[in-house]
This record gives sequence, C-alpha cells and structure tokens, in this order.
Amino acid sequence: MTTFILVHGGNMSTDTWNRLTGRRDYPDGGRLGARYWDGTAAFLEANGHRVFAPTLADEHTHNLTDHVGQICARIEKGDLHEVILVGHSYGGMVITGVAGRMADRIHRLVYVDAALPDPGKSLFDLFYDCGVDPHTIPGLEAAAAYTEKIQFDPRNLKGLPKTYLRCTESEFAPLTRLARDRIAAHKDLWTSLELPTSHVPMATMPDQFYRIMLETAKI
Repeated sequence: MTTFILVHGGNMSTDTWNRLTGRRDYPDGGRLGARYWDGTAAFLEANGHRVFAPTLADEHTHNLTDHVGQICARIEKGDLHEVILVGHSYGGMVITGVAGRMADRIHRLVYVDAALPDPGKSLFDLFYDCGVDPHTIPGLEAAAAYTEKIQFDPRNLKGLPKTYLRCTESEFAPLTRLARDRIAAHKDLWTSLELPTSHVPMATMPDQFYRIMLETAKI
C-alpha cells in the first residue's frame, strides 16, 4: 500500500471547472476545494492505496507558507512516510515547499500540469517569466498564496524521483512549457508524460489520468 497526498490548485470555482470540462458537473457559483480529486482518490483506494486530499485554507487569507505548513502537518500528524505527493496547478508550488522541508518523508513528487518553481519565485512570477500577465488567466487573481515567493533549498529535492504530467491543451501551457524546458535539461531526474487535454485531466480524461496516477506507485 502506497500513501498519496493530493494537493489541489487554487480553490477553483464551479464555473471555471464547468468551462474547462465543457460540462455542467456542478451548479455555478460554488467552489470545489479538494472535491475534484474525488474520482482519483476513489480509484486509488479501490486499488489498495491510502489517499489524503485536504482542502487548502482560503488563498485570500492564507499564503503559500500556510499551505505548505498545512500539508506538512498532515504528514506529521499521520506519521506518514514514503508519500507520493501530487500537486496540480498551484499545488506544484505547495508540494515543492513541502519536499523542501521534509524530503525524507517523500517517495515521489508528481506535478500535474503544475507550477515548477525555483527558489525566490511566486506563481505570478512564473507567469511573468514566460511572458504572460497572470491577471489575464481566467480564475486567477492576486491572492496572497499566488504572490508569495517560495523559499527552499533545491539540494533537498535533488535526489527525489519526480514525474511531470503536462496537458498539451491547457490554459497553463506557457507555464508548463517553461517547466518542460527545465526538465529537459535534467532528464535523469524526471519521468515526463503528456496528455492531449485541458488543465483538468482528472475531469476530461479521467481513465487515462487515474491509470497514470496508479502507475506512479509502481515506479
């Protein structure tokens, strides 16, 4: 049995989810939190794994440091080891920060169409670095969590196995191309995968996505 911790991105609105998926899965005007992991968690649990998918504290009143601390506390409370830490979108910032603090508890980092930061960068900085004004990204705003610059020692992450799943039709494509180019320079440390879908593969290509998540437990 492997332990997964699934870290969502920003607290996505149901309107954004419905637009990205092309369906009306939820009534407009709500927030999803970690609920978009429900199908993934159910699939992994049905295959014998343990899964935690916490909802991050509100990004307007809590910052990146708070979110990193929240996931670290979950790991410490459960005395969890050999964790596969999965981060989607902004969640890539969070799992990077967690691994920077407690790499000895992590088995693998999995970035799902996610931010891949260097020390001293915020999510907004990454968009600016690839020539995109983050204010033009639907559903993204200058909340505290997205503008705080991450601080970590990259040496703590160097020995960790890592997977990057890039969604080729994503609205985050400029940011994920930046990640792809960085990964290409360090292929020995990464498993790189792609799906021809939008930013929410757990909704648009669930079967393929679930299988990829399951395979990470076998690497």
